[in-house]
Amino acid sequence: MPVATILSTTDLDAMVEFLVERVGARLESISPADDPSEIRLDVQGSPVWLRRSEQDVAGHLVVLTEQAPPPATVTAPNGTVVEFRPVTRRLDVPPSAPSFSLVRAGDRFGAGRAGMGYRDLLPGRWGGRFIASHILIAEGGEVPDYVHFHRIRFQMIFCARGWVDLVYEDQGPPFRLRAGDCVLQPPEIRHRVLRSSPGLQVIEVGCPAVHDTFVEHDMTLPTSAVAPDRGFSGQRFVRHVAAEAPRIPYRGTGLVHRDTGIGAATDGLAGAVVIEAGAPIDPAVTLTHDDEFVLEVVLAGEVTLDVDVGDGSQQHLLGEFDAVALPPGSRWRWEDPAAGCEILEVTLGAGAVTVAGP
Repeated sequence: MPVATILSTTDLDAMVEFLVERVGARLESISPADDPSEIRLDVQGSPVWLRRSEQDVAGHLVVLTEQAPPPATVTAPNGTVVEFRPVTRRLDVPPSAPSFSLVRAGDRFGAGRAGMGYRDLLPGRWGGRFIASHILIAEGGEVPDYVHFHRIRFQMIFCARGWVDLVYEDQGPPFRLRAGDCVLQPPEIRHRVLRSSPGLQVIEVGCPAVHDTFVEHDMTLPTSAVAPDRGFSGQRFVRHVAAEAPRIPYRGTGLVHRDTGIGAATDGLAGAVVIEAGAPIDPAVTLTHDDEFVLEVVLAGEVTLDVDVGDGSQQHLLGEFDAVALPPGSRWRWEDPAAGCEILEVTLGAGAVTVAGP
């Protein structure tokens, strides 16, 4: 939780009027009601506490705003200097620094926000351009979340184990995402996590690795409007339901796959499919890519990956929740998938993976 800025003043009413009218603060609480001595406000998501005192004590308050109003600084009744600093809406996407990586499922979960466990599936994050996380909510139940949105280029959530209840702007009532299902969260769509099963596990992939998350104070979900085809920065919301998806052949390999629809919804920016064991593997089919990014995460069973990233062929036996990042120019084959084997393949762009020539 953000640390509160405490301002001392002889005139609480004057300070509240100034902060609400000049700074855009939101009044949160007054205590006690009959003779106020402390008033709490929210200033652009940061808590500010006003405390009545026998003398004014000037402070310094920085307010981040999308469009800083002139002048750049104003002075409050107690002498506090309020400085407006504009934040840009431009999304900073670092250049890519691709490298081959193999992350085994045995790696431990680290402590994350709201009691979640996080496991990094992409060491180095390719220079900060991408992030891939394996997230665990061990206890389940109500999730202490709030309506929020992300300033991001691409973000998807894949439910690997258990279930989670979610609600999204303009997408109707809350729904349950079950194992095998996924969502595409287009940029700045308002959403909220409501509750989960014990042992929920999800795979989250995003670009860039570092991005802003904003609290939405003025919208309640679900919204009265339902607009499933609404665009958000050139993307559409996707809810992929595994049980309803057809299985089709995967690039002549003998494997089959189900398409999540993310490629169409992002107009080719990204893609995500789930590959499954089907007919016997054709060992002559080699895959490659020369686009931005390919991540393979084994969801169930075992499979052998024969891969060449430019320094000779290597074979890796992969099991559940092992993850492999493949830099552009990689060539690989899937071999000997166990019955029930499933692989999540996430790409930037949508048609990144192709069959390699001779």
